Amino acid sequence: MPPEVTTDLTMLERLAAPAGRDVVDIGCGGGALVRELSARGARMTGIEISPEQLAPALAQDDGTGARYLIGDAQSLPLADESVDLALFMKTLHHVPPADLSTALGEARRVLRPRGAVYVTEPLTEGDYFALTSLVEDELAVREAAQAALAGATAAGLRRATTVDYEVRVRIAGIEAYRDRTVSVDPARAAVFDARRDEIAAALARLGETGERPGERVFLVPMRADLLAPVRSAR
Repeated sequence: MPPEVTTDLTMLERLAAPAGRDVVDIGCGGGALVRELSARGARMTGIEISPEQLAPALAQDDGTGARYLIGDAQSLPLADESVDLALFMKTLHHVPPADLSTALGEARRVLRPRGAVYVTEPLTEGDYFALTSLVEDELAVREAAQAALAGATAAGLRRATTVDYEVRVRIAGIEAYRDRTVSVDPARAAVFDARRDEIAAALARLGETGERPGERVFLVPMRADLLAPVRSAR
């Protein structure tokens, strides 16, 4: 059977049930997920690596009650056993490969005994991966993230559930794709602008025609992992 087409939020809620729990979003970006889960009853903390990276989340927060902290995945600014759920939503592959086990170990450290780590990662296949590779080749870092998940026992975690699925991404045109791409990493702007014509041609060729003029639609293969703490033998 082909993978289910769904949304990242639907899969997260199905596998990890964040409502009513203390949740940390590691690499929260503009804070969209923090706001969404806060509205659904989770007690949220969003973490970004610098004041500049955290500023959009702070600016867009609308009184959700979430807190926002500066820190990185390798050294979370949280106490031991202080959260029920730690999220890496398409962010684990942004951790340097040499630090992946450390980052997973930090997520394990801040979990309460019955907590879990939830990781969603894009897979290295499909038209959307081919398109994004024109801006930044993430093959090695995405493969490193999957290897770290496969070896998560080194960080005190085990894969409890793994689900492959697809999400539908709609791109209104080249400017919308630039905005989407650069929002993840502002350093991508120079590369994007230098290869704009090539990227525009690929955008017109890859994916499927959308409902609106100039729109392209992509099915993006994803993998969700729910990691549980490894219980020490007594």
